[in-house]
Amino acid sequence: MTYNRTIIITGGAGFIGSHVVRLFVNKYPDYRIINLDKLTYAGNLANLKDIEDKPNYRFVKMDICDFEAVMALMQEEKVDGVIHLAAESHVDRSIKDPFTFAQTNVMGTLSMLQAAKIYWESLPERYEGKRFYHISTDEVYGALELSHPEGIKPPYTTKASSGLHHEAYGEDFFYETTKYNPHSPYSAAKASSDHFVRAYHDTYGMPTVVTNCSNNYGPYQFPEKLIPLFINNIRHRKPLPVYGKGENVRDWLYVEDHARAIDLIFHQGKVAETYNIGGFNEWKNIDIIKVVINTVDRLLGRKEGEDMDLITYVTDRAGHDMRYAIDSTKLQKELGWEPSLQFEEGIEKTVRWYLDNQEWMDNITSGEYEKYYEDMYKNR
Repeated sequence: MTYNRTIIITGGAGFIGSHVVRLFVNKYPDYRIINLDKLTYAGNLANLKDIEDKPNYRFVKMDICDFEAVMALMQEEKVDGVIHLAAESHVDRSIKDPFTFAQTNVMGTLSMLQAAKIYWESLPERYEGKRFYHISTDEVYGALELSHPEGIKPPYTTKASSGLHHEAYGEDFFYETTKYNPHSPYSAAKASSDHFVRAYHDTYGMPTVVTNCSNNYGPYQFPEKLIPLFINNIRHRKPLPVYGKGENVRDWLYVEDHARAIDLIFHQGKVAETYNIGGFNEWKNIDIIKVVINTVDRLLGRKEGEDMDLITYVTDRAGHDMRYAIDSTKLQKELGWEPSLQFEEGIEKTVRWYLDNQEWMDNITSGEYEKYYEDMYKNR
C-alpha cells in the first residue's frame, strides 16, 4: 500500500506516546506510523496491544541517541514527519542520575534533528511538506509563586487571557513568551533540547514546532508518577509518600486531550511557533491525593476516605517548584482546541482503568521498579 505520509513517533511505547500512536494509527489509515522506542523501564509494548497488528503500524526498537541507526531508518522509511516524545521525564531520577537525562533528552533530540535535516535536505523538495514536532514540558519555565488577590484565599476564581474562568492559586501563568528558568536536571535537559529544535529552524530552515504541556494523567502511565503510584498503593494499603506538606500546585490534563492537541498542532500549527497545552485545572498535591483516595475507596467498596491514614509526609524534593500553571489561550484561539474533560470525570475514568487493569499494573510494578522505589524512599 502507498501511504500519504510516513511519521516517526519517538517514545511511542511510553505513557503519552502510546496514546498518540494509537490515535494516529486509528485515525489515519493512510499514514504509516513508525513507533521508535528504546523500551527502557517506562516503555511497554503492552500499552499498544490493541493496534500492534494494524497494517499501517510498525514498531522499531531503537535508541534515539544512535544517530547512524536513526539516519538509516529515516532513509529506509522515507519519513516526512517526526513527533518527538522520547525523553527521560522523572525529576527524582534526574536528581540521582543527571548524565542519563542530558544524554537522552539533549543528545537524543540532536540526533533526531540532524538525521531529519540530512535526509530531508537530500530530497528534491527538501523541507516542503515536512515537520519536526518536539513535545516539551511546562517545567522549563521554572516556578510560579502562590499568590492571590488581597483578602482572598486561594483557590479563587480568576479569568485567563482566553476569558475562561477557573480556580487558580495565583495571578500569573506560564505563557509561550515566559522566560526559561529550569530548576532540576530534568527541566534543564528539556530546556536545552527545546533550544536545539528552535535553532534548527533558525539556522537551517527546518519546519519545527514546539509544545510545552502541563502534568498529564490517565491510563498507561508508568506508576512512579503520583496518580498511578497512589492508586496502586491504596489498592494494596501501602504508604502514600507526600513531599513536604503536599502544598505544591500543578495543572492537570487528561492524556487523551493532550493527544488530540498534538494531532491538531502537527497538522495545523504554524511553523516555528510554540504552543502551551494546559487544562486550566490547578490542584494542590495533597488535595488531588485526597480525591484519589476517596475515588479508589469508593470503587473498591471501602468506606470513602478510610485510607487517608496511608498519607505519609516525607522530606521535600530538592528544588521542588511550588506552582505550575499553563495558559493555553493561544492554542484555543488559533486552533480551537480545549480540554474535553473536567478533572472529576477524568480521575474517575483513570482510577477505573487502573483497577480494571490490575494485571498490567502488577506486571509493570514487579522487579527492578519495585527495588528502585524501595531504595528511593527507605531513607526519607
